[in-house]
Amino acid sequence: MRIWKVLLVGLLVLLLSTVAFAKFPEKQITLIIQAAAGGASDGVSRTIAAEAQKYLGVPIVCINKVGASGAIAMDYVAKSKPDGYTIGYVPVELSMLKALGYANIDPRNYDLIMRANILPAAVTVRKDAPWKDIKEFVAYAKEHPYEVTIGTSGAGSIWHIAGAALGEKTGAKFTYVPFPGAAPSVASLMGGHIAAVTCSPGEVLSGVQGGKLRVLAVMGEHRSPLYPDVPTLKEMGIDVVVMAWGGFALPKGVPKDRYDIIAKAFKKAYDSESFKKYCESHGIEPGYLPGDEFMKFAISQMELYTDLINKLGLNKKK
Repeated sequence: MRIWKVLLVGLLVLLLSTVAFAKFPEKQITLIIQAAAGGASDGVSRTIAAEAQKYLGVPIVCINKVGASGAIAMDYVAKSKPDGYTIGYVPVELSMLKALGYANIDPRNYDLIMRANILPAAVTVRKDAPWKDIKEFVAYAKEHPYEVTIGTSGAGSIWHIAGAALGEKTGAKFTYVPFPGAAPSVASLMGGHIAAVTCSPGEVLSGVQGGKLRVLAVMGEHRSPLYPDVPTLKEMGIDVVVMAWGGFALPKGVPKDRYDIIAKAFKKAYDSESFKKYCESHGIEPGYLPGDEFMKFAISQMELYTDLINKLGLNKKK
């Protein structure tokens, strides 16, 4: 009887040791992207995923879940099992959804992994548009209220906020047309269905290079390296700066050992030559922050955009 007890205890210890030292990850990881394929969120996510999976030793499968300015995807990630096998790309809208009244989501619903990038809005029109610069564009919109249509990546998205901030600052009246991401809005502009878009510089690059689109101004603190001859709004006397950013997050409560493994792999992916080249070719500014600093930044952004959203009257609760 005593021998059986010894064997049973030994077996129990062996099982507990096996569980304690189980390898992570053991299966594929899912990366949820809140925007449509082809845009900056999608490109950054897939580039980072392709590199990170090399260090994790398992595939990272990217899935696009669009809608409600990213709320559908971010809510899905927040409610996923906190086991490290579901990761989400979180854009600036993470700090805006609560103020917009779209979802009860804010940065504290997640274990943030890292911030990866920042990028300004670019006001872009067709090459054959009658406006040669941003002043002509704004003047026309003021003289023809709501006639000028601006495509955005969803109602309440950062690119909607960009267009709305331009209108609020200048007094121009635009009509905003929501799309499930920047890429579809740019396609609509290329097809002549809308008058302009506000999105990242890289998301209109192929259209500009193809001679079909023209960037009138960028909404950053400095000019975009993709369009060094295009002025910022501030240079044109319009004091508006709207910048998007993005990073990666896990559901709240992922075990620290698993969090550390993922964070280390994603930092290596961020430091890769592949990600550097992607950013350079798409006019994206790398902007790394580790998880704890990313959390402080995202909360400060939430406070900033709550004030702006209320000022613009975009809170759907009102």
